[in-house]
Parts: sequence; structure tokens; C-alpha cells
Amino acid sequence: MRFGDIGGPGGRLIHGAQDPLPRVEGRRDTAGASGSPMAGRVRPPVLTGRRAAADRYVRPMGPPPFLHPFAPPAASDFTTIVRGEGAAVFDADGRRYLDAMASLWYCNVGHGRSEIVEAVATQMRALASFHAFDRFTNEPADALCELLARLAPMPGARVFLTSSGSEAVETAMKLARLAHVRAGHPERTIVVGRRRSYHGVSYGGVSVQGLPLNQEGFGPLLEGTTQVDHDDLAEVTELFEREGDRVAAVLAEPVIGAGGVIPPTPGYLKGLRQLCDEAGALLVLDEVICGFGRLGSWWGADRYGIRPDLVTFAKGVTSGYVPLGGVLVGRAVREPLEAEAGFILRHGHTYSGHPTACAAALANIGILRDEQLLERAEQVGGRLGLGLSGLAGDGVLAEARGVAGIWAAVLPEEVAATEVRQGLLDRGVIARPIGTDVIAFCPPLVMPDADLDHCVEALEASVAEARARARV
Repeated sequence: MRFGDIGGPGGRLIHGAQDPLPRVEGRRDTAGASGSPMAGRVRPPVLTGRRAAADRYVRPMGPPPFLHPFAPPAASDFTTIVRGEGAAVFDADGRRYLDAMASLWYCNVGHGRSEIVEAVATQMRALASFHAFDRFTNEPADALCELLARLAPMPGARVFLTSSGSEAVETAMKLARLAHVRAGHPERTIVVGRRRSYHGVSYGGVSVQGLPLNQEGFGPLLEGTTQVDHDDLAEVTELFEREGDRVAAVLAEPVIGAGGVIPPTPGYLKGLRQLCDEAGALLVLDEVICGFGRLGSWWGADRYGIRPDLVTFAKGVTSGYVPLGGVLVGRAVREPLEAEAGFILRHGHTYSGHPTACAAALANIGILRDEQLLERAEQVGGRLGLGLSGLAGDGVLAEARGVAGIWAAVLPEEVAATEVRQGLLDRGVIARPIGTDVIAFCPPLVMPDADLDHCVEALEASVAEARARARV
């Protein structure tokens, strides 16, 4: 059998070894009007050469090869997004949508920022990637970590870099346990999460989070994890009374995001900090969503006046242009790790300190600073929050809640979130359904006021449409 011969079920290619791999070339779309979303842009590579017809992949019937995250594996109907510009994205048919979720809570500076693209391209021409294990480093990683240490909400911080929020949470949990071991308290292994919280999809984060549906079917979870109510300090007190000398850390989002956009009750986070101090436990703030301007400050910790021991971040650090995450490591953790000169931290990821990702982050943070987008988050929240609160006051919504640039529209009982999401799509707005009764809004911080108003108007019409359908 030669390379490219087609056989097997569904037209699957069977690769042999006699012919070389086919060439691939990028295609530039020059057909169509200049205003077309694809005009002048490079399309995906296509096979070329004399065997192109034989080598072309024949897509099987049913679901596509791409197995999508957080989607039914049997699904086959997807909207293909091909371009982004500012606070909008465009699909393959040329339709424009307002990106009212900053993609997935992360595109704070908006789409199509040439500053980030150019920074990434420049870095890739010089050094696209090289590992940072042991004695090696690179200039963008060093520069980014120095900047983040200055921005950190606790003094004397160092920075551990990852490629995602899930890796950051996993790292924070391991560092918390390890710091206690190095400090002479190996019995401190319990990591406490909160119900309704979300901490990624790795086993540690899945185990400590408070969303049971995300835990189903994956077998035994990580031992030494537990949850308390998301806003009940009395339950935390009771836990510390029972297990205080075994608790390594408490993990909390300043504002719960994927669990329904739930701001903390007044005084809760400061109370949690005090209880952790009294019990000798570390406080970890999961700022994967809240960080980099989403709450009107660099960190949720800044907004609520909290000094954490560890901070996880991702998403907004690059606005999603290149995957990057990390952990801010405070003195309570770094000092026991640094106490013995010969100790080796046997933890890390292949792409920890990836120079291209770090270059993207530096450019992104520069935009957040230079365009005063932290201040803009408050304006976004004022405009969007006022509109959503007005709908709640008129009975269109059951509740509106949020802080600065992140909001939830809580729907009436008879209205399904998935139906409202579809109505919003029909009206050119991408928002995110959470559970059965919440539509989340987390727009790019560059979204104009008129577009924020359209999000509210589209939501009102979509709820009315879904409510009328439910009554039929």
C-alpha cells in the first residue's frame, strides 16, 4: 500500500512508506469583494502535486475528526469562526457576531491586535521556543516574570509559568503541599475548594472544584480534597476545627466565573484570609478569569484588598493570542522551597517559560496599561450592568449580578438558557449559557457602548421569544 491510498471505513487514509509526504501550500483568497471576511487572508493548507487527489482526506459521515471540548461527542453541526476584529468575530459565511464572552473569558484587549501579532512574529524569528528547565532561560520569560512580580498583589513574589489555567491550578496545589512538607508539616495535605467553583480540568482541579457534573465518570478523584459552601465562613470555621492541622490550602475564585458569575459577599474574602492565617493554611486565589483587568484592577485580590499566598492566572495574560498561564508564588511558599540550596523542584511543563507566549503576554499587558483598559472595565460594567439590572427590574430577568467586566443574567424559571443562547446567536451576539438558567457576559474590554447596548437589547428580545415559545 502506498502513501495516500484510500481504504478502511469512512474513507480513512492508510499511510504506507513508499511515497514522500505531499507538499502543502497556503491559499490566499483573492476572489470576492474586498470586504469579504476572507478576502486577502491565508486559507488552511491544501495538498498539491500529482497525487493531491489521492492524498486528499475524505471526511467520513457523522462527527468531524476534531473532538470538541465541552460538547456532545456525537455532534456534527458547528459554527466556523474565521476572523476577529475588535469586539467582533466573523463566521465562514461572513456573518458578524459581537463576542460578548471575550471568546472564553479571555480576549480582554479584543481581536486582531497587530501589536501582539508583531511581537509574536518578531520573537519567533529570533527564538520561537526553547525549554527553561534547570539552568536555561530566555529574555521574554525573564522580562514577563519581573513585570508580573511587580504587579503581584503580595510582596516578594516569584512566578512559575505554565500553558493554561488548569496547569496553573495543578501547580498551585502541588506547591502548597510541597511548601508544607519543606517546612516540616507533611501532614498538611488537604486542599479545600468551594461549591460552584471551577478550577480547570486536570485531576487536581476537577477534584477540588465544586461542579459535580464535571467530576462524573472520571473514576476516583484526588484524595485530600473537599469543598465548603461558596459564601459561608461558618462552614470554613467548622472544617478548620475538625481538620485545621491537616489543611494545606484553601482555593477560591475572587468572583466565581464558570459556576454562574457569583461575586463574593461583603467581607467574605477578608474573613477567609483571616481564618487561613489562624489555621496555618495557605490562601490560593484562582484569578484565571478575574486577573488582568476583568474586575477593573490587575487582580481580584487588589479589588477586594486581599493578600494571597498563591495566585493562579491564565486567559487575560495574553488575551488568548498564545496559550499561557502561571502561578504567583508568595513568600510563605517560596521561602521553604528556597531554604535548602540543593533542593530541586521536580515539577514543570515542556512549555513553561515559552518565549513566544511570554512575548505575547508582554505586548498584551502593554495594551492593557497604555489604553487604560482596567479603567474601561468599570465603564463596561456600568453600561452592561445597568442594562441587565434594568431588565431584572422590569421582570425580564430573575436577577442580574456581576462586577466590572463580568456579568450574569439569571433567567426566569420557564426560560431555558440554551434557547436564549440560540436567540442571541440569531441576533448576532455570542454569550455563554451556564447551567439551565444563566447567560454569562464577559466582553472584550474594548467593546463600544453601542455594542454593549445591543447585547442587552438582543437578550431582552431572546428572553421574550423563549418565554413565548414556552407558553405555547
